[in-house]
Amino acid sequence: MAEQSAETQPQQEKSQSPGLLRSSSIVSLMTLLSRVLGLIRDMVIAQYFGARADAFFVAFKIPNFFRRLFAEGAFSVAFVPVLSEYRRLRPLEEVRLLVARTSGMLGSVLLAVTLVAMLLADYLPWVFAPGFRDDPAKFALTGDLLRITFPYLLFISLTAFASSVLNAYGRFAAPAFTPVLLNACLIFAAVVMSQWFEEPLFGLAWGVFLAGLVQLVFQLPFVARLGMLVRPQYQPQDEGVRRIGSLMIPALFGVSVSQINLLLDTLLASFLESGSVSWLYYSDRLNNLPLGVFAIAIGVVILPSLSGKHAANDGAAFSRTLDWAVRMVFLIAMPAALALVILATPLMATIFFHGEISAYDIGKMSLSLQAYGSGLLAFMLIKVLAPGYYARQDTRTPVKIGIQAMVVNMVLNLALVFPLQHVGLALATSLSAYYNVFMLYRGLRRQGAYQHQSGWPAFAFKLLLACGALVGLMIWLMGNAADWLSWPTAERAGWMALIVISGMLLYVAVLVVAGLRLRHIRGEVF
Repeated sequence: MAEQSAETQPQQEKSQSPGLLRSSSIVSLMTLLSRVLGLIRDMVIAQYFGARADAFFVAFKIPNFFRRLFAEGAFSVAFVPVLSEYRRLRPLEEVRLLVARTSGMLGSVLLAVTLVAMLLADYLPWVFAPGFRDDPAKFALTGDLLRITFPYLLFISLTAFASSVLNAYGRFAAPAFTPVLLNACLIFAAVVMSQWFEEPLFGLAWGVFLAGLVQLVFQLPFVARLGMLVRPQYQPQDEGVRRIGSLMIPALFGVSVSQINLLLDTLLASFLESGSVSWLYYSDRLNNLPLGVFAIAIGVVILPSLSGKHAANDGAAFSRTLDWAVRMVFLIAMPAALALVILATPLMATIFFHGEISAYDIGKMSLSLQAYGSGLLAFMLIKVLAPGYYARQDTRTPVKIGIQAMVVNMVLNLALVFPLQHVGLALATSLSAYYNVFMLYRGLRRQGAYQHQSGWPAFAFKLLLACGALVGLMIWLMGNAADWLSWPTAERAGWMALIVISGMLLYVAVLVVAGLRLRHIRGEVF
């Protein structure tokens, strides 16, 4: 064990872990690669299937929902703080036992859930897409596809477990790169595997199954390199496992409210005009590009950092880290949200207007993108404010806030879905996210966990100045948004590239002229 400890024992760090900005940049770069490939994936699916892929999107969204709820959501925020505490305060062998017993418990539960879901696959659409009952063929197809896609939950949840171990040890690159494999598998499925079946959507479903397996296998060598690839043990009474379970149960709601809201959107959209599920899917995917590349990356990086600072009882550093994360979100979310709202039609036309997608579809997708884009700042802030609770092993407060936000979302859904149809569902999700942010922020302030650092007024002035310049440039270069639908693909792509590149350069230039420097955002304080 002495030789092994010299190689693998993380408690005795031999070098400083990378700074928050560097770690966030690594995750963002890898995630950007994944999201770009994800956009290509969606373009390919739109090319081959258009808005008739509603059944597949529901069959994919259901296991994805449970994955985000249990694995990347509740489990990660419960497991990482406990693992970080074990690393800091306990010997290596106890850390390895925690990993073994947690993986054994998680795997057992996931296997049981997966088997039950596959047996009930014909009935789950009644819960998640009841509007499909009016189309018996689509309803039956959804159940058949779900029976193939649901094992993805088992594979990807174990992948998320491996990612949590790697993130807790400061190894962010491999977990961030892993979703690239999902997108590559689905592109292969759409182009190649879909031709193997009489119903092409079955090719996509098997692509999801394959993607889950490939991602899990990819992670294992990196976990082994840490010395944490241990044989799973089923020990539900283990102290660490019980603590993770007690933290995880309330976190099921607190960390995954946005996912629950999106699933509710899908349920209600199944009653609307045919294609509504697909319109919401494509616009949500584009809205998730900046969310996934930046906010989730920052949240992933700060959770183990905040957990360590809490374990060390360093409240001042804890608050500085949160403040750094919030300012980074404002710096990125504001221009991204403005771009999504102003350039909704040009963006959708550039990315999706080909193949089976019609101009009518683009119009519908653009409206829901504007509704989702208006809530981008809130979606991103949730990703960095929620870790402020989970790092302190407080999952009860976010669950209370999460339930309140869900109620707000449902009320707004019912109020807006009739006059605004699918756009009302997207807008309700955005508005409820702002309520969630306000309550999370107020709770952190009242608990004394988050104190504003100096320099906020000057930072806000620089940000507003840069955003104002960006808005003017985008409106000038965009011209008449409707004209984009009559342009050839190459012309749309060229103009969009010009707008994006010039907009980024102008935004950064105004910030620099206003006095913002790289050293201001390199550490935990501005």
